[in-house]
Amino acid sequence: MIRIVTLAVSGSLLLIACNSGETTVPVEYQGPLSEAENVVMQYAENDRVKVKLTTTKILEFENGDQEFPDGIFLEFYDEQGTKTSTLKANDAYFFKTENKWRGRGNVEVINLQKQEQLNTEELFWKPTDKKVFTDKFVTIKLQSEVIYGTGLEAKEDLSDYQIKNPEGEFVVDE
Repeated sequence: MIRIVTLAVSGSLLLIACNSGETTVPVEYQGPLSEAENVVMQYAENDRVKVKLTTTKILEFENGDQEFPDGIFLEFYDEQGTKTSTLKANDAYFFKTENKWRGRGNVEVINLQKQEQLNTEELFWKPTDKKVFTDKFVTIKLQSEVIYGTGLEAKEDLSDYQIKNPEGEFVVDE
């Protein structure tokens, strides 16, 4: 019996000695608070759809940011409800505090009215400014030519754009 008590006391002392007063800090969860799949959302102004968003997955974070890891497809509409342009990307991220979107990987913007297409690897969109921009390499396919360059600022429907460092051969109207 003394032997069992001695072992129990020795074991308890050993456990106490191992716990040198260190307390572990709980790890704060940084992942998404919610997840949605197969989503179609519409943004409207004055009872008119302005933007339609389609994606297979949305992750929403505590700060309001949203991640679209499986890609995104956006359709833009004018005041009459006519689809004017589209945007798709392999993945996207919405920065809530800046009200800014980032599309990455095979980003493609098509102006349906002018039949023009923009391709790049990364593109930012500020909905409040109705502008898109990038510092990456871009390709713009027009009806009669292709323009290359690095860096771009444009209206969201590509109706007006400026390539910061244009390259290639193109026609200039005088």
